[in-house]
Amino acid sequence: MPTTAELELDRYLVPFDLRRVPQYGFDVLVLGGGAGGSLAALAAADCGASVGLLSKAGLTETNTQYAQGGMAAVLDRADSFEVHVADTLRVGCGLAESPVVEEVVRGGPAAVERLLALGAEFDRTADGQLDLLREGGHTFPRIIHSRGAATGTEIQRKLSEAIQAHPRITTFPETFVVDLLSGTDGEIVGALSRSAREEYVAYAAPEVVLATGGAGQIYRETTNPEIATADGVAMAFRAGADVRDLEFIQFHPTCLYIAGAARVLISEVVRGAGGVLRDRHGVRFMPDAHPEAELAPRDVVSRAAFERMVATDDTSVYLDLSEIDRDPHRLFPRISHICRFFGIDIARDPIPVRPGAHYMIGGICVDLDGRTNVPGLWATGECASTGIHGANRMGSNSLLEAIVLGARVGEAAATAAASVGKSHLERVAERKFSNPPPDVKVNIDDMIYSLKSLMWRQMGVDRNGLGMRDALADIAFWMRATGALALEGRRSLELVNMLTVARLATIGALEREESRGVHYRSDYPGSDPAWRAHLRLRPYTGRAGLNAVELVRDPLAEAVTHG
Repeated sequence: MPTTAELELDRYLVPFDLRRVPQYGFDVLVLGGGAGGSLAALAAADCGASVGLLSKAGLTETNTQYAQGGMAAVLDRADSFEVHVADTLRVGCGLAESPVVEEVVRGGPAAVERLLALGAEFDRTADGQLDLLREGGHTFPRIIHSRGAATGTEIQRKLSEAIQAHPRITTFPETFVVDLLSGTDGEIVGALSRSAREEYVAYAAPEVVLATGGAGQIYRETTNPEIATADGVAMAFRAGADVRDLEFIQFHPTCLYIAGAARVLISEVVRGAGGVLRDRHGVRFMPDAHPEAELAPRDVVSRAAFERMVATDDTSVYLDLSEIDRDPHRLFPRISHICRFFGIDIARDPIPVRPGAHYMIGGICVDLDGRTNVPGLWATGECASTGIHGANRMGSNSLLEAIVLGARVGEAAATAAASVGKSHLERVAERKFSNPPPDVKVNIDDMIYSLKSLMWRQMGVDRNGLGMRDALADIAFWMRATGALALEGRRSLELVNMLTVARLATIGALEREESRGVHYRSDYPGSDPAWRAHLRLRPYTGRAGLNAVELVRDPLAEAVTHG
């Protein structure tokens, strides 16, 4: 039987009057300009739709921009689709869905060709072939990359150029989407945003695609850029969309850790090239943790690193590149440059690293075409839960997923838009609020830092019921406090989104009484066959907002083992 959890959330974050704001109209509205959003926009426009693409920051400031490792695709004769599928299902710990994995994996070669056609440049061998690297969980080398660990930058550069050059795509950078706008029957008819000048602007569209990225900024230690504040998942949930598997947050095991410095991802391709992890005493510990050592799945490596930090009373472990048989400065110029700034010679000096929140595996429930349960609303990329990753994402599959399924979502949204006609914002029920207490102030930055620290301590690599229950109480208190205030400025709106998704993720993690993939509970250290199911969180909607969340188990049809 489904269970419920208390949750009070306004349908809209700010009061608005659509008669008093500028309005734009499109066939398809895409929120987010990373790989998934860009491919959705390009595909929809190629189908003849007029497309508006809204980007929270500049067009190139996306999660894709920071993807270092590369993109997985079967390009070598020794490899096969069947092996790539089997690797993905194995690493997914029983929750990856075979039909979705098959669709994405088989789309790999065409996705690479599409990027090459756009002018993307990837590293090649001496004979001109694409240079393929191996990462954790992959049986064969199948990772294409650019300038060592600058793959995301290259892909984003070419996608942004294509977006700006397309005659049927209009871009709106520096535009923060506050909320999705619902019609009288609950269907999505557009979005309300704040422009770079802090003015409200409304966008009407019968089909809206969310491609807003992940939620890494709800954690103190993260590889994600500042824009990754869970906005898409939160606004979709407020609009009535089901979300699922939010307890599965993947932690990347190797983030550069120097006190006071921004956390910088040290790509998995470094370990694929021969980098090894050691503790403060120089002991290599991964061979004892897993047969694949440093190339074990990321959940295994992250937990082993965390446990070794605790055992040696150190703030980090150390990535040693000194035994790589090629010059690491040439192989990884960006990493070399960053480390050199801090006085680290990567060819000689161990790099201090620790786990950091990296990828939101769960997200908005969608089908293979990206449809949600809310008419007019679609999702793709990291904010969507398609079923490919299961309980533990295999490295470099996410860019592949975004490009293959992003294009599919765009085509489906354009087809739907052609059949329903224009959207009309007159059907939107406007939201008005009572005046907040004039003498109450909240330090937004302090609350954000407190949330990030709490999530790192109590919803991090190692969790338990007592800690998560305490976390839920704190998050609920902060949500009540912010709910009584007028939200002014982007940072306060981001805080509500972060609190919302942090609360939903913690509710899910507390409900899932087992350890599976990236979700590890010290009070339930084993996997439970009864929990071989997606955990769907369905909003209960009242007149003014949401007053509860229903938790539903969706069992998978077939067994997949975690080897």
